Amino acid sequence: MTTSDSGKDITLRIAQNPEADELLGRSPLAALVGMLLDQQVPMEWAFTGPYTLAERMGSDDLDAGRIAAYDPDAFTELFTAKPALHRYPGSMAQRVQQLCQYLVAEYDGDASAVWRTATTGDELLERLKALPGFGEQKARIFLALLGKQLGVRPTGWREAAGPYGEAGSHRSVADITGPESLVEVRAYKQEAKAAAKAAKAAKAAKAAKAAKTPKTPKAAKAAKAAKKPGTARKK
Repeated sequence: MTTSDSGKDITLRIAQNPEADELLGRSPLAALVGMLLDQQVPMEWAFTGPYTLAERMGSDDLDAGRIAAYDPDAFTELFTAKPALHRYPGSMAQRVQQLCQYLVAEYDGDASAVWRTATTGDELLERLKALPGFGEQKARIFLALLGKQLGVRPTGWREAAGPYGEAGSHRSVADITGPESLVEVRAYKQEAKAAAKAAKAAKAAKAAKAAKTPKTPKAAKAAKAAKKPGTARKK
């Protein structure tokens, strides 16, 4: 994974840390783990996680087989040691171990096999969604990252990635190529979060208004009758 399908070296700028980004560019498992950790923490923190984890395991890369067989309590300690690898180190340590156990069982521990043998974007999307910890949105974002920055482009990959696959967009980690694009992606996320919050508030206000709306005399009479014990509803 050090070179794309075009033969060019891959350079990532997601973690905003040279060593961490270098690992993401050459290690399929590191990229998957970084994507798994990318929730409820800043993107840089999430994608620096694989590098920090590798360091704490005394290695320059992550190994799915080794992680899968690691003592769960000891593995959790690798996440909880300060600075913690995630805001929720315990649960994320468990998820990373589950991911690696799945990779060992389904792909002989080879993370790149998840996409290397996929022939279409839809097939790749289904494989990503099957990974522990990868829901619909996370799978589409990672698919977009594979296509946009890692040279993995099976037929229909943009369509399978949905809006995250659009060229020139700044919606997700797939679009981060440096500090400036990081700012743009973060701004988009904040706008989307604010819009979702406003929509939720408007929905709640509408429901509250509907609850306070006086019933018509006919509706009130019917409601009162329905509350009386033994009242049969006319057919």
